Amino acid sequence: MKTDLAGKVVVVTGASGAIGAAIAIQFAGEGAKVVLHYRRNRGNAEALQRKLKRSDSIIVRADLTKEAEVKRLFAQTLERFARVDTLVANAGSWETRDVPLDKMSLRQWRQTLDNVLTSAFLSTREFFKIVARQKRGNALLIASTAGVFGEAGHSDYASAKSAMAFGLTRSLKNEIARLAPHTLTYCGGRVNCICPGWTIVPRTADRLQNTEVVRKVTSTMALPKLARTEDIASAAVFLSSDALAGHITGQTLVIAGGMEGRLLWPPHDES
Repeated sequence: MKTDLAGKVVVVTGASGAIGAAIAIQFAGEGAKVVLHYRRNRGNAEALQRKLKRSDSIIVRADLTKEAEVKRLFAQTLERFARVDTLVANAGSWETRDVPLDKMSLRQWRQTLDNVLTSAFLSTREFFKIVARQKRGNALLIASTAGVFGEAGHSDYASAKSAMAFGLTRSLKNEIARLAPHTLTYCGGRVNCICPGWTIVPRTADRLQNTEVVRKVTSTMALPKLARTEDIASAAVFLSSDALAGHITGQTLVIAGGMEGRLLWPPHDES
């Protein structure tokens, strides 16, 4: 099936991370022009750009919690490509230690919400200004199953991702449709969200080498296996393609092997 993404301009925030990189690679494979955003790890961004080989791409550094830097990210994109067709709001971070709410500092709470939710707000707001001028565009928010099922010890992260997955996605799908209306030749502006579950990335690689951890994680999944970054990237390309997903908006897609908030594979049922 043709995605019709060739020549489209896609901004991927957090492209220096594993999921962001996989998304960028998939878009480049479809012929899209890709903006590789990073905050700290320029080395990863440069290595990613080398992987893209002949694909048209640029690397842009920005702290997405700061308005001026978000504006600069999109200004540099417009300077190079003159338009933006898709925003993939993937950037974010969390405190890796388990910190229960009664022990969580206000500083941690605010920092996580800024890095996850505020960065998505500022990035999407700047993108929507471009959409209003172009009368075209779609956005994809990358949230997490933590926002669907909760995550004990990470209530700050779960709260921010839940806001992205539900309140923000479902509000913005109505707003973008007014900025980029449906016409006889255009499907209309769209906003969707992906919630990845446990995915094999460098950040979790060491932990997922523990078979007991893997057993515990997969015991809540109908398909008891861990996701690959390509699983997330393929869905990102699909939802960003007007040709394939032109009548899909305001949806939150959980990519987690049918994960539920209950134990599906008790120890005595395992083969």
